[in-house]
Amino acid sequence: MSTAPDIATVKAYLLDLQDRICREFAAEDGTGRFTEDNWTHAEGGGGRSRILTEGTVFEKAGVGFSHVHGKQLPPSATAHRPELAGKTWQALGVSLVIHPRNPYVPASHANVRFFVADPAGTKPVWWFGGGFDLTPYYGFEEDCVHWHRIARDAVAPFGDDIYPRWKKWCDDYFYLKHRAEPRGIGGLFFDDFNALGFELSFSLLRAVGDAYLPAYRPLVARRKSTPYGDRERDWQLYRRGRYVEFNLVWDRGTHFGLQSGGRTESILMSLPPLVSFKYNHAPAPGTPEARLHDVFLRPRDWLAP
Repeated sequence: MSTAPDIATVKAYLLDLQDRICREFAAEDGTGRFTEDNWTHAEGGGGRSRILTEGTVFEKAGVGFSHVHGKQLPPSATAHRPELAGKTWQALGVSLVIHPRNPYVPASHANVRFFVADPAGTKPVWWFGGGFDLTPYYGFEEDCVHWHRIARDAVAPFGDDIYPRWKKWCDDYFYLKHRAEPRGIGGLFFDDFNALGFELSFSLLRAVGDAYLPAYRPLVARRKSTPYGDRERDWQLYRRGRYVEFNLVWDRGTHFGLQSGGRTESILMSLPPLVSFKYNHAPAPGTPEARLHDVFLRPRDWLAP
């Protein structure tokens, strides 16, 4: 079993994944098209950011690829790995956030990434990370079950313990501590993973990356034509505020990108185009909006019999 990291092979997969995801989202939208923005990183490397705005189905869809180099790790990375302070590094990844137009279509996020510290050294330190999570505005049991079934089946070949561990990690990570509230209904999240050696760990990353479209696109197709009005739109814009709060306050990827001198426009392309903040707002008891809080925004085993 090979354990040497193969950066070129990982990069080729990530570029292809970005291409496939953009093709499928453009097809699902029907009218929207992605614009591509190529950029360079000051210390080496760069990326290509693709944005679809004001589509029929997607109000904003951002799918970014990056491969950047650095001379010294930022504090957000060395806080958990102090032994890597001062090391050169490379980071590759595809990250996306989808903000649908229809409030009955959930927002979604996915990210798959590869990190190498001291890549030119005799013993480079490397790991994979990523996952995907779902943020509905209105809850549907069948959507949540489908999402988690795809997540479980994607990682099942690599061990029965992977899904429950990474599901809990996702629930714990995408949590707004200042509000004591989950961001959504979870999915998969993992980081610092190299336990299977390079080849199998990379296979596991690909399994997660390849599962995103079959997990999310059927939900979009199922809900995108649901009628809605001002009430649902107002609730959607209000709940998007939680997305902004998490990404700016808690997300380690955002912190890493900004602290490492990354491209601000690409890092913050995850933010929604329109959002509403309301002071001390709470949905009326017994409403579908309250049901999101009372039933869906609570960690649970969605695949329990």
